[in-house]
Amino acid sequence: MILPIYLYGSQVLRDVAVEVDVEKEEGLRQFIDDMYETMRHADGCGIAAPQVGRSIRVLIVDGDDFADKYPYLKGFHRIMINPVFTFKSEETIEYTEGCLSIPNVDAEIVRPKVIRVHYLDENYKEVEEEFDLFAARMVQHEMDHLDGVVFTDHAAPIRKKMIAGKLNGISRGCVRTSYRVKTDKK
Repeated sequence: MILPIYLYGSQVLRDVAVEVDVEKEEGLRQFIDDMYETMRHADGCGIAAPQVGRSIRVLIVDGDDFADKYPYLKGFHRIMINPVFTFKSEETIEYTEGCLSIPNVDAEIVRPKVIRVHYLDENYKEVEEEFDLFAARMVQHEMDHLDGVVFTDHAAPIRKKMIAGKLNGISRGCVRTSYRVKTDKK
């Protein structure tokens, strides 16, 4: 089922998501399938549970659409439950980021080049994995959502000023997208 994506300004995007008890979380597998379908429908490369209205620590990243530009992303698809950073490199790298919850806005964001993450996969097996370059970027972007952070929070001050009007409009639902969106503003 395709779910609506919550827009910038919605409280669920600012809340710190709670850890998932996979033994007790009913419908988790279906919810993850719905998240994936929603992400693909919106032409996204990642999505976190808060973006579809649930403040739980689940995210999906899928790099296949970038495999032409970044061949190492061919087949890169991860479902992460309760992800936790175990390492972030001091070396950083800058890329332009965008977000399904902040449509039509982008900014250059500096993030660690290499990260290591401990998480449960879609089969609830523990995994510790290292990511670099754009794969690391995708995972960090989605993990931010689990902590109530959006990519524009990391933007340079001048860029924040330049996009303030757009962000205000998005928070009021004044935006066009090819996918269903929702805001908790009346």
